[in-house]
Amino acid sequence: MSKGEEGLTPEMERMFKKFDANGDGKVSKSELAEALRTLGSTSSDDVQHIMAELDINGDGFIDFHEFADFCRNNSGLMKDVSKAF
Repeated sequence: MSKGEEGLTPEMERMFKKFDANGDGKVSKSELAEALRTLGSTSSDDVQHIMAELDINGDGFIDFHEFADFCRNNSGLMKDVSKAF
């Protein structure tokens, strides 16, 4: 298993699929905004901040590996998020 795949869980994949509304394998800013609305956050500043933090390669999308890295680094927060989904 490569370093990027260590610690991947079915829960991470399930949550990513909830964020990736159109199923194209990446989360756009609008998909992120919709997911955050579900969690009770509607601020465009929140969306911008989170997008900037998760989009490591700067392509304007959050891919599964970027999402999984965030999950591993913020496991407490992600447990709370998983309860909402």
